[in-house]
Amino acid sequence: MIDLVWLVPFFPLVGFLTILIGGRKLGEPKAGHFATTMVLLSFAAAVGIFFDLLSRDAADRSEIVTLFSWVPVGDLKIDMAFLVDPLSSTMLLFVTGIGSLIHLYSVGYMHGDPKFSKFFLYLNLFVLSMTLLVLGSNLLVTFLGWEGVGTCSYFLISFWHTKDANASAGKKAFVTNRIGDFGVMLAMFLAFGAVGSIDYAVINESALAGTLTQATATGIAALLFLGAVGKSAQLPLYVWLPDAMAGPTPVSALIHAATMVTAGVFLMVRINPVLGAAADWVPTLIAYTGAITALFAATIALAQNDIKKVLAYSTVSQLGYMFLAVGTGAYVAAIFHMVTHAFFKALLFLGSGSVIHGMHDEQDMRKMGKLFKFMPITASTFIIGWLAIAGVPPFAGFWSKDEILLFALAESPVLYVIGIVTAILTAFYMTRQVVMTFFGEQKWGSLANAEEAAHLESAAADEGKYDAAASAEAPAPVETHGAHGEFKPHESPPTMLIPLVVLAGLSMVGGIIQLPSLGIIPKGAQHKLLDWLHPIVEFGEGAEDRGIGEAVIKGTWAYDNKTILIAIAVACALIGIAGAFAVYQKKMAKPIEPKLFADGWNYDNMISWFMGNPGRKGFDGVAEFDTKVVDGAVNGVATLVRETSNQVRKVQTGYLRQYAGVIGIGVVLLLGWFVVIRGIL
Repeated sequence: MIDLVWLVPFFPLVGFLTILIGGRKLGEPKAGHFATTMVLLSFAAAVGIFFDLLSRDAADRSEIVTLFSWVPVGDLKIDMAFLVDPLSSTMLLFVTGIGSLIHLYSVGYMHGDPKFSKFFLYLNLFVLSMTLLVLGSNLLVTFLGWEGVGTCSYFLISFWHTKDANASAGKKAFVTNRIGDFGVMLAMFLAFGAVGSIDYAVINESALAGTLTQATATGIAALLFLGAVGKSAQLPLYVWLPDAMAGPTPVSALIHAATMVTAGVFLMVRINPVLGAAADWVPTLIAYTGAITALFAATIALAQNDIKKVLAYSTVSQLGYMFLAVGTGAYVAAIFHMVTHAFFKALLFLGSGSVIHGMHDEQDMRKMGKLFKFMPITASTFIIGWLAIAGVPPFAGFWSKDEILLFALAESPVLYVIGIVTAILTAFYMTRQVVMTFFGEQKWGSLANAEEAAHLESAAADEGKYDAAASAEAPAPVETHGAHGEFKPHESPPTMLIPLVVLAGLSMVGGIIQLPSLGIIPKGAQHKLLDWLHPIVEFGEGAEDRGIGEAVIKGTWAYDNKTILIAIAVACALIGIAGAFAVYQKKMAKPIEPKLFADGWNYDNMISWFMGNPGRKGFDGVAEFDTKVVDGAVNGVATLVRETSNQVRKVQTGYLRQYAGVIGIGVVLLLGWFVVIRGIL
């Protein structure tokens, strides 16, 4: 099967080209079913590759499949080649698996949209790009997929581009990601200059052999981390992801929860030997960037009222956990949380889309409440996703988050405290979301308090919340929705519910792939993912004398007291859940939702102010410098040459007698010089 790895991107390519040529003829729902089938076939190929690798010895689970020579230019020889190993296989499984579920969900969600076929064209192109990203055996093939998912992100975020807010959100995502892309390109140039290749195998082997100097390794690692910060929405480049919720909900689930935003984490794990060879401040920077981003985004999520905005900031926060893991050397834990996060966050996003669908395109949680009765399947699956992300055992999110906290404490108590506070906030704001949406007081339909609804709408207008975001989900406004409508919420169709049920099951049992070493867990069931990824991370996680995985922190207080840390993590999750229930369900205290949090600490506003005021003046100054100094110097040289040539041209009269006279004068001057100056007679 490994020789047939090209089938994984081939099927989405066929889907893309077919819909591009005949999408209008296919129409709805055939275009959606065809696109879904192509991704399912890609998933089937990924499963075959996984079992092929699984049947081999650990040392033989890495192979490069070359399709053709792509860039043969002098010393630069780049192949269109795929690296098939446990890491790329793991990525393929959840990219194509969850991608196929989201495709199926989209068939029901996008029903009636006039651009139904085009939506699935973009989805297939995205899956194609994502498979290239994770399969690339060198930085250029990865960068091809990297730019592909960025382009698809722009297309899908601004899919309903007739609304200015949606179009602006797409452009914001595209421009912000270009900053990170600049870092990836510079890293490629630096790597080629240092080792003469941009193949991962060559770069990583050079780092392990010590032929890659620490300064060069530091430069490559830092520049690639810049790219990861942009793609995976970390401080200071996270600002594009919350606005990306303007796209249809399946886009949020596929791109901004399960796949694209994890590309930065994947890249960091792929080059883990380079991180090991870099200066110590690089992993420290990665760890603290992730930890601070996780806490920062969690505080903002506490005060969001748009059901998708809560999940957007939650995604930023959970990605911060993954970078915290990378920075502390817990590469397996980072991938583990990436996989479990793909399960429960895709579930939560698709669940929010089901709520929005059943609520006639309403996204404001303050206009919901008591939806469990009317949407029992959506509510039940959403609750499973909530328990998983809140860190309640035995759901998947508990195991992966706990392992990250274990490594964080072994690295630094400060990182652990930030991580545990973020875990409490996560449990709190997710419980708040569940209560406001499915329980609490009914804020919709004829039973809603009209006076309260009017107050909420006025407050929303004052805050500027729903000029774009709250209505961005619908292609056209709906007259009978919100607190004033007389509608009744309804459950979603089977095509939307089946993916929810499957993802709920994965969110419940997904943790079994990497259970920790505890007495109550059989040894044969422990560290399955670690054993699988062993050949990829053994050099990055620690020297041979320290081993990998938990062996890196063996002997530390954190390792020796894992049971206590698990108890603390569970207690923190329960504290967050109980606190939110007390405030939002039992009304035992008044909610504290600072406007500073609701406004995202004014970070986005400060960027807008800077770009519109001193930034614009700076850009104008640069443009003026370019015009007057740079262009002025070039134009000045050209003017000098032109004027000089005009003056010289005047002596070229065309008269023979004048030329003869000039020659005669020259002869006399030469004779005078030889006689008078040189004294020659």
